Amino acid sequence: MTERSALSELAAFVGRSPLSSANEAVRRRALDGLVARLAPQTHRRTVTELLGAVLALSARTRRAALPPAAVDLDVFSPDGRRAVNLELGRRR
Repeated sequence: MTERSALSELAAFVGRSPLSSANEAVRRRALDGLVARLAPQTHRRTVTELLGAVLALSARTRRAALPPAAVDLDVFSPDGRRAVNLELGRRR
């Protein structure tokens, strides 16, 4: 058994890619497939997706235009004393 170096293995390498085929049609199909996979995918949006995007943007705009909400919650014990005072939101 003979020992082969990496350089001799590289020299004996035979490409098996369709791009290195002798047949022009095979090379053209392989190249077209490669270009199709690399091209950005154009996805047509449905009416539902567009409507959802518009509603999300309008809701975000409406929330930004309105003043922030504040919730003040008082909970009292049965004897009338305050048990919990919870404030949510910012006060101006």
